[in-house]
Amino acid sequence: MVALGGGHGLYASLSALRRVTTDVTAVVTVADDGGSSGRLRRELGVLPPGDLRMALAALCGDDEWGSTWSEVVQHRFRSEGELHGHAVGNLLIVALWELLGDSVAALDWVGQLLGAHGRVLPMSSVPLDIVAEVEGADPARPDEVVTVRGQVACASTRGRVRSISLIPDRPPVPGQVVRAVHEADWVVFGPGSWFTSVLPHLLVPDLARALVDTRARRVVALNLSPQRGETDGFAAHTYLEVLADHAPELRVDVVLADRKGVEDTVRLERVAAELGARLVLADLAVDDGSPRHDPDRFAVAFDQIFAD
Repeated sequence: MVALGGGHGLYASLSALRRVTTDVTAVVTVADDGGSSGRLRRELGVLPPGDLRMALAALCGDDEWGSTWSEVVQHRFRSEGELHGHAVGNLLIVALWELLGDSVAALDWVGQLLGAHGRVLPMSSVPLDIVAEVEGADPARPDEVVTVRGQVACASTRGRVRSISLIPDRPPVPGQVVRAVHEADWVVFGPGSWFTSVLPHLLVPDLARALVDTRARRVVALNLSPQRGETDGFAAHTYLEVLADHAPELRVDVVLADRKGVEDTVRLERVAAELGARLVLADLAVDDGSPRHDPDRFAVAFDQIFAD
């Protein structure tokens, strides 16, 4: 399995996938420019490590070793000084990058330390900037389209994101990423921040070509609810329409959605069919009403899809 994304969405899918397969590779976006990751990126010129760290934590096992190391790498310092807000795992990853001079090898070493049930790879060898065309960022000018640059700015915009692009527009892709996509049985897109975590993979030419050409079957896992700022007002089918706009050559085999999060099943099924996909509805959310995936329910849904 190859899972694409970043942040909390990829964490959710990996937490489920490691329950149903022993061979999962995460391909993680590297465009974050906020928080600890943004500080390390600006100071040291490295890939932003935060989403890579979260993916590694998600692949930790449920035994004492895995749960302990997952907590360690996710731990953030609290102080009045320069370490405030930095995650331990971010510093560990960057230290290994500096020592080894190889971003992929360093992540493999961290994965071995954590006992990760899978592999984590960056989708590009260089840091990326996301550029969004945003409509209505200024409420006084609802029809005006402006350009917004940076992952944090795109995710928190007050307007509606119409499209995104990347800087640089043809970034290098690690060979291990392309090879993993071509060798996969299944590729999983989402859930996650649609414009800043999921779609960027389809805008990197070498990776996008691999995702189109691979023999693997493709699953799109939809979000449980719209994300404030980035996807305000999105219905379930809107995610697929935006995906098709950004990657018109991509065909999809399965669309997975939470049963309670779909208001218009007929329309979602029709849009999924236009991408070549069948729609699978399942109960995926936790019981407390928050928009979070239950890893066990998510795993059952994946297992049933993969078995068909």
